[in-house]
Amino acid sequence: MFGLKICLSSPALAAGLLLLAAQPTPAAEPATLKLVQAIPLKGVAGRLDHAAIDSRHGRLFVANLSNNSLDIVDLKAGKLVKQIPGQKKIQGIAYAPDLDRICVGNGIGGECNIFDGRDYKLLRSIKLLGADNVRYLASRHLAYVGHAEKALSALDARTYEVKAEIKLPGRPEGFHLETKRPRLYLNTVDPTRLVVIDTDKNEVLHRYPLKLADRAYPLALDEANHRLFLGCRNKPSVVVMDSESGKEVARVPIPEDIDDLFFDARNKRLSASCGAGFLAVLRQRDADHYETLETIPTVKLARTCLFDPAGGRLYLFVPRQEGQEGPTIRVYEPRP
Repeated sequence: MFGLKICLSSPALAAGLLLLAAQPTPAAEPATLKLVQAIPLKGVAGRLDHAAIDSRHGRLFVANLSNNSLDIVDLKAGKLVKQIPGQKKIQGIAYAPDLDRICVGNGIGGECNIFDGRDYKLLRSIKLLGADNVRYLASRHLAYVGHAEKALSALDARTYEVKAEIKLPGRPEGFHLETKRPRLYLNTVDPTRLVVIDTDKNEVLHRYPLKLADRAYPLALDEANHRLFLGCRNKPSVVVMDSESGKEVARVPIPEDIDDLFFDARNKRLSASCGAGFLAVLRQRDADHYETLETIPTVKLARTCLFDPAGGRLYLFVPRQEGQEGPTIRVYEPRP
């Protein structure tokens, strides 16, 4: 019986093995998310900020921060249809579906701009120093805007009147509204606190300090289980808090530089976009127990995203890469 003898010292064979080893390994598809679309935007290099969705008309409004523009994307066509320039350090966006109006917070410009959703005409510019995140309460037609001087203002999106200004213990960051009670939950930094606000009275009810981590920026809500999720940059993690008592019940480590965090109630998952270049997907086993399902490599400074519960899609905003005309929106659907 004859055997095949291979001489490993052969120069040709050695070169072939080295060439094979040098070939790039194809990136594995994420186990938790399926990339279904990539929508190109236009603009300079640099990060993007937050976004809002108009589910009825299939539009996405994106804060193209480095480009100082409000970008309007047609989701049905999968393309950018308009850019509104002059939005200096555009950061937060909220859409008022009952009024078809877009509320935009501009940090450097120091205003909340309200645009008509039909022709994108500027309807009113309200001066608010360091305007940042914006949320809309349809039942009262109020746009809540976090801004400098440790304040949260409530604007009537119909009349543009400032209805209330709520003083806070620190600089406002991410916040979220309940749907069944007059409650607003807000993160502050310097110092880090979870602030609970009564939106009927427009007053602070509670201020809860964090012990498990620090510098909480984005915030998400599981209203059914009375759980809040605070995305923290110091000891990078998601801290889970009982919204009724302020008790911290869990902490899950994540990559650095989180700026957006969303809870998918249907699939019991959290998506955390982190500027270190990762998208962390966490699973809720029950109200008090959580685990990391996957950490997906993305791009440096891709730290903002938006989850649409109606459409079940996650939109990740990726800065412009070399050879591209502008940033890109990566559109994901959850895998079972």
